Amino acid sequence: MSSTLIISASGIRGIVGTDLTPELVARYAAALGARAAAGRNARVVIGRDARTSGEMFVHAATAGLLSVGCEVIDIGLVPTPTAQLAVEHHHAGAGLILTASHNPVEWNALKLVGPDGVFLDAAGVAEVRSLAEFATGPERQGWNGIGSVRVDPGAIGRHLDAIVALPGVDPDVVRRAGFRVALDCVRGAGGAIIPHLLERLGCQVHGINLETDGRFPREPEPIPENLGELGELVRRTGAHLGMAVDPDVDRLALVDELGAPLGEDYTLALAVRAVLDGPADGPADPVVVANLSTSLVVEDAARDGGARFVRVPVGESNVARAIIEQRALIGGEGNGGVILPALHVGRDAPLGVALILQHLARQGGSISGLVSAAPRYRIVKAKVKRGADLGPIYAGLKKRYPEAQTDERDGLRLAWKDRWVHLRPSGTEPVIRMIAEGPTEQDATGLLDACRALF
Repeated sequence: MSSTLIISASGIRGIVGTDLTPELVARYAAALGARAAAGRNARVVIGRDARTSGEMFVHAATAGLLSVGCEVIDIGLVPTPTAQLAVEHHHAGAGLILTASHNPVEWNALKLVGPDGVFLDAAGVAEVRSLAEFATGPERQGWNGIGSVRVDPGAIGRHLDAIVALPGVDPDVVRRAGFRVALDCVRGAGGAIIPHLLERLGCQVHGINLETDGRFPREPEPIPENLGELGELVRRTGAHLGMAVDPDVDRLALVDELGAPLGEDYTLALAVRAVLDGPADGPADPVVVANLSTSLVVEDAARDGGARFVRVPVGESNVARAIIEQRALIGGEGNGGVILPALHVGRDAPLGVALILQHLARQGGSISGLVSAAPRYRIVKAKVKRGADLGPIYAGLKKRYPEAQTDERDGLRLAWKDRWVHLRPSGTEPVIRMIAEGPTEQDATGLLDACRALF
C-alpha cells in the first residue's frame, strides 16, 4: 500500500495507478461490505462521478463487495448527494461512492456512507481500514455465498423530485421570475442533474462543460480563480447569475450578474437566509451548524434570522452529526456545501441551486444586491506542504495573540469579533491549510503572514 494514500473521515484518496489501484479499491470495498453484513444488512449502494477511472473502480469495488456476499445496487454515474439519498431509499447497510470531489483529475477516492445516508465518521472509517489492512483481509465467501448485482437507473429522478417537493421550494415562484442562469459543471457529474433541475424551475440555461466525461478543462475546485470563463459567460448572455459545481456536485459556487465570483461561503449564507426567511412554520429556536473554517457571512445570516449558530470541526461527517444532534434547521460548510436535513443530511449542490433561486425570486433585485445588503468580509486562503511539527506553531500563535478566543478541536482557530484565522492539516490533500478572514484583505493577509512566519 502506498505511503502517500490519504485515509481520513473524507474517505480513502489517492492518485490513480499510484496510490489508488483496483486491488486496493476491491479490498476496501470488501471491508465496507463485511462491516455492513456484520450489522445484518449486506445491501450496498454504489455510485461514481464522471472521472475517467470511475468505471474501472466500480468494477473493482463491485467484485470486492460480491466476494463478501453483498447485494450491490449500482446507481451509475450520479452526484454524491444522489448516492446518499439512494442509500436511504434502498434501506441499504452502506454506500460506496467513487469520487475525489474537488481534487485534480489524476485523483480518485472511496467515500464511505453509513446506513443513515451520512458519511462514516473517523471511527467508522477506522473500522473499515482495520478490516481492509488485516493480514488476510475480510473473510470471503465460497461459490455458494457470492452476492448479486442489480441496477437502479432512477436515483437522479428521485433526487430531483424530492428537491422540488420541499416545503421551502415553490417551483411556480421561481418559474415566474424567468431566470437566465449561466452554468459550469466542469465536465463532472453535475451535467447529469443541474441542467434538468434548472429546466424544471423554468430557467433559461446557458451552459459550458456540461459533458460528463471527467476530462476537466480547468482546475475542478469551484473557487473564484477558476471561474473566469463562467464570469465571461454571464456577461455575454446577460444571465441573472452564474452557478458552478464541483465534479461530484456537493459544492455550489455563485457568480453575480456582473460576472464577479462571490466566493463559496456566500452559497451557504444565502441558503441560510432562504430557509430562515421562508415559511414561518419552522422551529421557535432554529439552529444553524457550520464548520470552523466557515465565513462570518454565514454567522451573520444565522443571527439575522434569529438562529443559534454552532461551529464544529471541518469535515462533512462532523457537520452532519452535529446537525442531527442539535436538530438544526440547516447547516453546511463554507466551501459551498449546503445541508438541509428536511431533504437529507449531506452537502447537496442541487438543493443549493433551488434554495438560492427561490430566495432571489422572493426577494427580487439582483444577486449582488442581496450580497451587498449584509456586512462583507475578505477571506484569504493558503496552504503549505505537510511535514512541519504543528505543535510549536500552534503555541507560537497563541503566545502572539493571547487575547484571541482559542478553539483546538481541529487544528487551531483563533477568533475575534470581526476576524479569525484557522490552521489545520487537510483531510483531502497532503497539505496544511491556512484560512483567515477579516474586514479587509489586509487584515486577513496579516493573520496569514503571522502563520507563515512560524514555519
